[in-house]
Amino acid sequence: MTTARAATPSPAAGPSSDEAGGTGTVASPTTPQGTARRRPRHAGRLAVLPLIVFVLVVFGLPAFAIVTNAFRTAAGAPDGPHWTTDNISQSVHGAYLTALWGSVKLSALTAAIGVLLGLPLAHAVVTSRFRALREAVLAASGVLANFGGVPLAFAFVATLGNSGELTRALDLGKHGWSLYSFTGLSIVYLYFLVPLMVLTITPALDGLRVQWREAAQNNGATTRQYWTHVALPILAPSLLGGFVLLFGSAFAAYATAAAIVGSSVPLVTLQIAGALSGNVLAGQGNVALALSLDMIVIAGVVMALYIPLQRRSARWLH
Repeated sequence: MTTARAATPSPAAGPSSDEAGGTGTVASPTTPQGTARRRPRHAGRLAVLPLIVFVLVVFGLPAFAIVTNAFRTAAGAPDGPHWTTDNISQSVHGAYLTALWGSVKLSALTAAIGVLLGLPLAHAVVTSRFRALREAVLAASGVLANFGGVPLAFAFVATLGNSGELTRALDLGKHGWSLYSFTGLSIVYLYFLVPLMVLTITPALDGLRVQWREAAQNNGATTRQYWTHVALPILAPSLLGGFVLLFGSAFAAYATAAAIVGSSVPLVTLQIAGALSGNVLAGQGNVALALSLDMIVIAGVVMALYIPLQRRSARWLH
């Protein structure tokens, strides 16, 4: 009897050796529970697989075709198709270089103006006490930022064209106004670039903490000093990122410019369309691909600047 009592574990003695050693089903890493915890990670990877395939097919194959054919002669060349750098050389000389430089100037100018106009508008929306106003402005910005092409061109032609309503009402023609010029096209681009800037900079403005402004005021800083020494340095990466985003959007626009200015304003997208259609010279399809490659390189440089700027801004605002 004494031996039996000694062999029987006491309830106060704690868990048995099996439980303490982790050999039960609760703590075992090979249990169904541990397997269930690992399943979401694999399921998430499988869910991304269709997107990866889509990107490779829709973007990867065209990009590969552009890169390879930009360095090849046309199929109907007298000496047959072969590797060459003549297409790249033509794309950075003459009228093609003028068009490429024109697109860069137009995109840089409209992006800079879009940043200058979009920042105060977004700040007014963020600091507004009326939630309905904020939601209305953001909703309208989302619509206007994606409104372009021929419908936008028609709207401006009917409003500010040579026979547009405002042109005749304000007699703008006598003051040298022309929608079908570099200035007119810039104003058209601002119609969708400013709303895009509002959408881009609003999250960064929301990230500015009230404590920073209060700390600046407690130390005697004016509103101007707060924006100069606190807010703008913090927002600088987001502002530069917004500029880069607006630049890329304007740089890639085609339908709006084609419907308004045609060939009167040299733009690289219009030159690509002309080379593909053979309006000026036949057999320039590979030169058009070389121009497209030039655009891809510029867009790649732009995105290379945009991504680190966004990451730097996120460290401050989150």
